[in-house]
Amino acid sequence: MVHLKAKQKFNLAELAVLAGVSTSTASRALNNNPLIKQQTRDKVQALAKEYNYSVNAAASRLRRSKTNVIAVILNLIDHTEQSVTDPFLLKVVGDLNKALNAKGYELLLSNSFMATDDWANYFIASQRADGLIVVGQGKSVEKITAASDSGVPMVVWGDPKSDTPYPIVGGNNRLGGYKATYHLLEGGCQRILFLGDPGHAEMSERHTGYVQAHQDAGLSADPALTMPIDITSTAAYECVNQYIRDNGLAFDGIVAISDMVAFGAMKALKERYVGIPADVAIVGYDDITLAELMHPSLTTIRQNTALAAEKMVEQLIAQFTQQPTSSIVLDIELIVRRSSRSTN
Repeated sequence: MVHLKAKQKFNLAELAVLAGVSTSTASRALNNNPLIKQQTRDKVQALAKEYNYSVNAAASRLRRSKTNVIAVILNLIDHTEQSVTDPFLLKVVGDLNKALNAKGYELLLSNSFMATDDWANYFIASQRADGLIVVGQGKSVEKITAASDSGVPMVVWGDPKSDTPYPIVGGNNRLGGYKATYHLLEGGCQRILFLGDPGHAEMSERHTGYVQAHQDAGLSADPALTMPIDITSTAAYECVNQYIRDNGLAFDGIVAISDMVAFGAMKALKERYVGIPADVAIVGYDDITLAELMHPSLTTIRQNTALAAEKMVEQLIAQFTQQPTSSIVLDIELIVRRSSRSTN
């Protein structure tokens, strides 16, 4: 076997293996990219010196060339039936496309299943894109963390109160959950179903708001009323049907973690001739176009996706020139329609 030090040519991939990092991380470490931890930069540079590795200047320039393309990854959680056809995801993607185009960038749409596990190599090292915008933290952040550790320019749509080394832009989820729940309580609801999985970062914050609203109203949120379901209308439809079969109509309000979830719950109630909002009042989340067109029209929490898209693009572009970035919490708004009882 030829000793490594005896090799005449030593490539970047071999150096990365020795350092225990990805190829893209090794490349950034050699170029003193401040997004890479100093300890990692020192280690890679020391190994490069030890094994007489020298950067191919022409290849380096090629790797650093801009594509003017940003990859937008829909970070769908494992085992979900939610898809890219979800109206809220389409709304976010549409607003991101407009915001990116305004800055001279094109959008490359992908999802977390297609993009494999190594986003840094799949998108950046392969020159498919200059940076990543990830829509959704999901229940697992391994892929996001790996990309961040590799020094990939990246912004995430999710819960901005999360403690992360990368910027997150998103609505005030805790306040949204609180407003949705308190509105139902003010309208006379006493037993409110929470349809959504608190294991999901954004939904966890909304659930915290749901619990806090009960406490502020002098009530206790019954844990048995929290239904950790998938983010789909089908899951909500099946959940509400099953709950009524097992318990009867033992609830008078529903906080749904998306409008699509709310629609599934409404379908189940209508099929059983349950009055909305007379018997069960409902609040959704997102304010997609269909919310106003449903019968009854859906009370919901509006998220300003157009502003969110602009902020995400700003935070990403700042990373291209090593400018400081930060997570951003955006305001939400309760939109009262006919699926809940007016408190005026």
